[in-house]
Amino acid sequence: MNSFSLDYIDDLYVQYIQDPESVSETWRQYFEQFMVSSPATARKRNAGVSQSRRASVSKSAAAGRSGGNGSALAVAERRGSTGDEATDQALWMSRMQDRVNQLVREYRVRGHLKAQLDPLGIDRGDRPELTPQRYGLSETDMQRRLDSSAVEHVKGDTLDVILTKLRNTYCRSIGAQFMHIDDRNIRDWLQQRMESTENRLDLPHETQRRIYARLADASIFEEFVRRKFVGAKTFSLEGAETLIPLIDLALEKAGEHGVQEVVMGMAHRGRLNVMANILKKRAMNIFWSFDDPNPELSRGGGDVRYHLGYSSDWKTARGDHLHISLCFNPSHLEYVNTVAMGRTRCKQDHRGDGDRRQVMNVLIHGDAAFAGEGVVQETLNLSQLDGYRVGGTLHIIINNQVGFTTEPEQGRSTTYATDVAKMLQIPIFHVNGEDPEAVAQVVALAMDFRNEFQRDVVIDLYAFRRWGHNEGDEPRFTQPRMYAEIDRRAGVREQYLNRLKALGKISEEEAEEIQKERTEKLESEFDASKHHQFVPDTQTLAAGWSDYFGGPEPMEPTDTTFDETTLGELVDASTRLPEGFAQHKKLKRLIANRRGMASGEKPFDWATAELAAFATLLSNGHSIRLTGQDCQRGTFSQRHAVQHDVKSGQTYMPLEHLATNRARVELHNSPLSEAGVLGFEWGYSLDAPDSLVLWEAQFGDFWNCAQVIVDQFIASAEDKWNRLSGLVMLLPHGFEGQGPEHCSARVERFLAMTAEHNIQVCQPTTPAQYFHLLRRQVIRKWRKPLIVLTPKSLLRHPEVVSDRKELAEGTFERILIDKDVDMTKVRRVMLCTGKIYYDLKKSRQERELDDVALIRLEQLYPLESDELIAALDGVPRNAELFFVQDEPRNMGTWPYLKLNFGDDFNSAGWTLIPITRAESASPSTGSMAAHLMEQKELIEAAFAGL
Repeated sequence: MNSFSLDYIDDLYVQYIQDPESVSETWRQYFEQFMVSSPATARKRNAGVSQSRRASVSKSAAAGRSGGNGSALAVAERRGSTGDEATDQALWMSRMQDRVNQLVREYRVRGHLKAQLDPLGIDRGDRPELTPQRYGLSETDMQRRLDSSAVEHVKGDTLDVILTKLRNTYCRSIGAQFMHIDDRNIRDWLQQRMESTENRLDLPHETQRRIYARLADASIFEEFVRRKFVGAKTFSLEGAETLIPLIDLALEKAGEHGVQEVVMGMAHRGRLNVMANILKKRAMNIFWSFDDPNPELSRGGGDVRYHLGYSSDWKTARGDHLHISLCFNPSHLEYVNTVAMGRTRCKQDHRGDGDRRQVMNVLIHGDAAFAGEGVVQETLNLSQLDGYRVGGTLHIIINNQVGFTTEPEQGRSTTYATDVAKMLQIPIFHVNGEDPEAVAQVVALAMDFRNEFQRDVVIDLYAFRRWGHNEGDEPRFTQPRMYAEIDRRAGVREQYLNRLKALGKISEEEAEEIQKERTEKLESEFDASKHHQFVPDTQTLAAGWSDYFGGPEPMEPTDTTFDETTLGELVDASTRLPEGFAQHKKLKRLIANRRGMASGEKPFDWATAELAAFATLLSNGHSIRLTGQDCQRGTFSQRHAVQHDVKSGQTYMPLEHLATNRARVELHNSPLSEAGVLGFEWGYSLDAPDSLVLWEAQFGDFWNCAQVIVDQFIASAEDKWNRLSGLVMLLPHGFEGQGPEHCSARVERFLAMTAEHNIQVCQPTTPAQYFHLLRRQVIRKWRKPLIVLTPKSLLRHPEVVSDRKELAEGTFERILIDKDVDMTKVRRVMLCTGKIYYDLKKSRQERELDDVALIRLEQLYPLESDELIAALDGVPRNAELFFVQDEPRNMGTWPYLKLNFGDDFNSAGWTLIPITRAESASPSTGSMAAHLMEQKELIEAAFAGL
């Protein structure tokens, strides 16, 4: 519908007044809801109306004509008349009401564009669509009595009163975007909450004083640090100090709503202030980090002070207790988002909080990062998915109105930094950061919305950076006009103090006492940090990690055996479906084969060995969580952990029925996301030390899109933050002619970042090895992320099988020695990993060679040179030593082996010779024919001269 539709509707309405049957039933029902009396009654009344009455009506109509285009006469002239002045007047009133309704809706939809959001007072321009004249409404019309059904939450019966209240609601210090929400109930709820109060809380004195005290905490801390540590980077919160009372009020509300834990994620701006004034980290610890007097404590590790995390307890004014955890975060800004979500979800699961109400997620963003970083969209997309829902996240944008030096018009294509959040059915509240009481209203509204609807909600806190990107940066180079205005402005604490003093809510003496108390406390903490005996707080492992440890890998073997009979029973139970379940006919054979494996009649394939690992761990009380793109079925149609009834569409996961009271099992297909989902699972693993948490890439190279999560979190978290994780990454890997993008999991990248036993990199080649590797990951108490290069074509290779006894009685072997040859008589030893082993073995059989040994490196890291040399025990010194890999020479395992073990082999009397594809910029060819040619040449080179 548009403005041209009104002519058509007006004509229909005239027809309806004259003869209701002349319009369709739909239009009759529509017009009837606006009629004071029926058309028949109107006609009967008009037929007998006296001349004096007609004159009176005409006089009333004439009064309306002073409004020009809104007069009854003008309407009659343009649209036609019913022939009766009273009816024409009723028609005019109906049309006028329609225009008023349009204006009211425009305030709800676009009022935020006129809101006074910018603390710097930059004019946002005129909004003609918010003026009555745009809808043909005159000054006279402003005083008319109207039907206020369209604004039922606004008390007032004239247009002037209604518009004043709408402006107060939508155009003062709060701009609300909510009309994009499809659910009418949610829109009505928001309208009622905002319009009935004109978006302004009547704050009691205690709350106003609390807000002022929290502003004092924030500003005095920043001023103190700047004065004591001149030139040091702090990423000051000055200009956005209202963040501290905002979080404070949010936590108070959270306590009222029954929240018991809060997990926070944020970048570095304001982080020190949040740690000091929200998480109550002793200021002496923060001050000590500026001086950094003992570098030996951080040799080769640790992180800068504004990346660190912290946790503490919070007690609300009414006595509620909350535990708050601030996640560690590197400089990659928004990538902590899903990490915090994953931690939140795990904490909810541990509490049995299926309603997602006891643990809350809070994310604090920067405006440029929120608009610019793609992981933000991934974060938002997870919010309502079953596998990732956390009951609604509170998003707070610290809107500096500028990136490092980049203006908004250079950094985004949208009106607001928050426009990406409109992809969700959630409200976005923009608020002026220098109006603390408006911020208080927004916090209350946002928290109540989250509690009511369990959805995300966004608070866009308009502020500025008083000192530029950091304290050593000069922002006036690139934003001279903005900083000229900033230089003239008093701080928000001073402004709010003046307001409270004017209202008689606080005295000058009280304010001075607040400042004195906080300054003296900071001075005391500063002096304590200088004491030679002072030792700062160290980052300890989180709750629940007391039985687990990091550091070097223990060399003693882990018992991963399992009773063979029970193992078979569990695998068999994992194939059973409910009575009447209509299984896909092609899966019946697969399930029958798995039952044969369970009984010991057939050897285990890869997928069934994985199923056995899951089932046995569940029976031992360990929870399982596996997510990834298409992981329920498996990219290669191998897993089928979740079955679909072909008639009803219902799903059934047999593993769920093997879980004990202590264990849960979740397998979730993820969205087409790598960075967001991998971050979520790493975050989940931080609070699940006794669980098997896995993320599977559809193809191994997909983790490229999550490089930041691997580099900044998974590979370095223990070194930087003393945080352990047992996350497993399953990465399908294998050169099989499928092109460059789906062959290589880029193992060379993982191996290049290995140090200090930080991660495990393994490429098992048998189902039994995979079974024991997964069990070892949970059973032993050493916790490190595990990268597993899993097979593709080998999933169905006839030789890639293991007997049930190998699963029940074996263990994971870091290096698999060749048992098919006499090692004392070999002429050539080939070290290898993964799929190439089976290619080499096949070629050896075809050549009928018994003097070539194939040794598989199953664990690539951690790997010690003593193990490698010991694997050659008994091999004659004149035998050749090759390393054979599918990957090009500059990729794969070869560069790592040469760099780390080349000298060791030389010292032991061996020269390690590489057999690889030629160096290449791309992992592989895109031609199947070329791949087969290269593979043949590779194998020929490995056996050349024999």
